Amino acid sequence: MKSVTAWLIIITVSLTTAASARKHHKKRPSAAFDYYLLSLSWAPTYCASHPADRSSECKTGNHTAFVLHGLWPSSNANPMQPVSCKPASPVSASIVRHMLEYFPSKYLVQHEWNKHGTCSGNSPAEYFTKAEQAYKAVQVPAQYRNLDHSEQISVQAIEQDFAQANNGPVEAFRLSCHAGWLVAVEACLDKDLHYQACPKSARECTSREVKLGAPK
Repeated sequence: MKSVTAWLIIITVSLTTAASARKHHKKRPSAAFDYYLLSLSWAPTYCASHPADRSSECKTGNHTAFVLHGLWPSSNANPMQPVSCKPASPVSASIVRHMLEYFPSKYLVQHEWNKHGTCSGNSPAEYFTKAEQAYKAVQVPAQYRNLDHSEQISVQAIEQDFAQANNGPVEAFRLSCHAGWLVAVEACLDKDLHYQACPKSARECTSREVKLGAPK
């Protein structure tokens, strides 16, 4: 009888501990964030620096200009975004297939969920729906859609062109660059995906001008 009682106690404690662990896991909070940063990668620069890339972004003859890189939860106070906030499961095949209309590779879809989506407080379906909505809402100015030559343009002019095309504040757009070449245009959005002024913590290209086209 004592043996049976002991086993009942052990089983009860184990079940209670497991239930508590599950409850704790479900309530694990995502990192807090203040706004979203929508990143549009400038494909010519990326592809020139990644000659082995065979994704749709760099496919020969595909005159891709700006490509969806990601929608990143970001902080007003910290230039480093919260990343990899919780363990990430594989994104479902149906979501991956759909998002390949916007992302250049399956790898990038999973990577963006692992690194950034897990910090959004959303499910994969909710997060990628927001990424799609944000990307589709951005109007790329006509002069940057099929640029077939190298051109040097001021950072301020590009930001103003994007602001005008999207009826948003100039302060909502930032550029990132490397070695004088444009890397990406980034837009600051509130949690409802409306344009907002970027905080001082948002990174900005330190050059006054950037080159567009493809580095040789």
